[in-house]
Amino acid sequence: MEQVIKIKEGLGNIRFDMPVEEVVSILGEAEEVESVENALDEPTTILHYNDGLLTLFFEGENPVLSCIDTSDENCTLFGADIFEMDEKSIVSLMVKNEYFEQDIEEEAWGERRITFGEGNIDFFFEKDELLAVVYGK
Repeated sequence: MEQVIKIKEGLGNIRFDMPVEEVVSILGEAEEVESVENALDEPTTILHYNDGLLTLFFEGENPVLSCIDTSDENCTLFGADIFEMDEKSIVSLMVKNEYFEQDIEEEAWGERRITFGEGNIDFFFEKDELLAVVYGK
């Protein structure tokens, strides 16, 4: 599967709002499946792929894809190999693509999170190295 991050759309051929079955038909069976209740007491199904490099979250009674968490170094965003870029370069890339509003927070566990709210996307860094990208619809 192509590893292109598409803000508010999905990852490669995987699109937000796809049901679990459709995603599994594209990616195959997940290595691990979890079922949890979210903060609104809605069921959430979590599928883990590629030894944890890709995690997909499906929410609702008829679960559809709502969030993607990836740390796969093969991912690109706006044509750039983001896992080879530092924090400043990623912020510049986002601004160049008209995502201006940023929120930066130091997480209790030591990571730095940069959120671009209008894109519903978070970048997690440790010592200027991108660890993960988490984004939704």
